[in-house]
Amino acid sequence: MNRRLSHAVDVAARHGIAQRLADGSRALYDRLTAALTAWAAAGRRDDLTGWRAALGPILRLVLLGGLAYGAYRAARAAPWLMWLAAAAWTLAAWRAGGHEETPAEEPETTPEEHPAEAAVALLREVLGDRPAVHLSEVLAHLQKQGQGEDWKVADLRLRLEALGIPVDPKVKLRGVPTRGVRAADLDHHFPTRETSPSPTQVDAA
Repeated sequence: MNRRLSHAVDVAARHGIAQRLADGSRALYDRLTAALTAWAAAGRRDDLTGWRAALGPILRLVLLGGLAYGAYRAARAAPWLMWLAAAAWTLAAWRAGGHEETPAEEPETTPEEHPAEAAVALLREVLGDRPAVHLSEVLAHLQKQGQGEDWKVADLRLRLEALGIPVDPKVKLRGVPTRGVRAADLDHHFPTRETSPSPTQVDAA
């Protein structure tokens, strides 16, 4: 009986270790992919259009490909590097997979506002009564509040588009056309009580 119990404990322990490494590896992969994707996308020039604007991300992707090929050649020349890389990855995965589960106290907190609604509210605040606003102005407003300090305009654009907020590539303000958000687009995709048509207006149409 004791032998069976000990065997069961050993199996459970091995399963827990394997699960922790698997969870950590998945978390590391997701973080690395997201970081590299954001870094490549941040190379886009918002003051340019067409292929010139996409030249930065393309060059960064080429650089990443060159680094990957260099790592492959180094591993072929010195196979022991693979063992070193595997040990480093295993250690990082073990640490990443060791996060403690959040206690059951969190559901007691009030639910936060939906990210898209919060972003729209911020954009309406920066817009005021103007028809449009440049993303650079929105980013400056965010950074004054201590948010997005290491963001670029491209980072803000990607986040807004991921939330379904339309970004116009040619918003012209003070004679300068660049990426921005138009109040009319916000009203169309995220109508408020003030911007949504009343029943009288619908009937009249």
